[in-house]
Amino acid sequence: MPIPDMPPRFAGDPDPLGIDLHMHSTASDGTLSPAALVALCAERGLALMALTDHDTVAGVEAAQRAAREHGIALLAGTELSTRWSGLNIHVVGLLPQGAQGRLVEGLAAQAEARARRAEVIAERLAKVGLHDALARAREQAGSERPLGRPDFARALVAAGLVADMGEAFRKHLGNGKAGDVKAHWPPLAEAVAWIRDAGGVAVLAHPLRHGLTRRKRGLLLDDFVAAGGQAAELVSGFQNPDVTRDLARQLDERGLYASLGSDFHFPGRHLAPGSMSAVPRTAVPPVWTHPWLASWLEAPPRATCTAL
Repeated sequence: MPIPDMPPRFAGDPDPLGIDLHMHSTASDGTLSPAALVALCAERGLALMALTDHDTVAGVEAAQRAAREHGIALLAGTELSTRWSGLNIHVVGLLPQGAQGRLVEGLAAQAEARARRAEVIAERLAKVGLHDALARAREQAGSERPLGRPDFARALVAAGLVADMGEAFRKHLGNGKAGDVKAHWPPLAEAVAWIRDAGGVAVLAHPLRHGLTRRKRGLLLDDFVAAGGQAAELVSGFQNPDVTRDLARQLDERGLYASLGSDFHFPGRHLAPGSMSAVPRTAVPPVWTHPWLASWLEAPPRATCTAL
């Protein structure tokens, strides 16, 4: 069914757009099942959503069933971990045709990389007092899905080694800390190629969160475009409006589309599905106007993704 009232441009309207293209479920490190996440999105009035779990599309099939029940358009997606200039850079793949081509092999490789990475993180956290770290993180995950840093953060909190998740990342798991293991991820350009091979749109996730100078952020965007990247998240959750406008200028200079998402993981925080800063008036086109997504929006297919 066609989606009504998708804005063709960003006119600076402060009202919520009812769109969220970056969210997580229990298929990765979110706390809501795919069906429960879709139900919450429906409750909050979203018309278009994407499920973008880390390095997997395992939750998409269940989410698509729930989305049909609730009358929401759900776009398959994933968030791939990559390496760029010594940083862990995430790339969201918006997948109107689902996971196919080289992306299928890429997702399998990412699952193996996550398993190896979890073992290294566990070894490092044992040195700060989190004994049996792998088992403790698995207990926090509550399933056999690949482990991520939030699972180890919750394990640190449960063991009383830190007060909360924020402290866990500041002391042990954030950029440059012992639990920040990047070596297993593919280069940025390789992950972008997987997404494009699947007929998907590659979106640079939350470019403002890496603490980069404007110049270095520009270099990241340049390399992303050179690799075939098509869009970046202009808004990710809540952010300074002046910085958002400056980022819009950087996207416009490079011919990138603008995406937006809450990066929602679990209820109870200030973020919720569809909750984010207002998008400023800008000439940067919305990502849903990209030809590969615009045609999907005319008649979202009923096909589902194979769990990976």
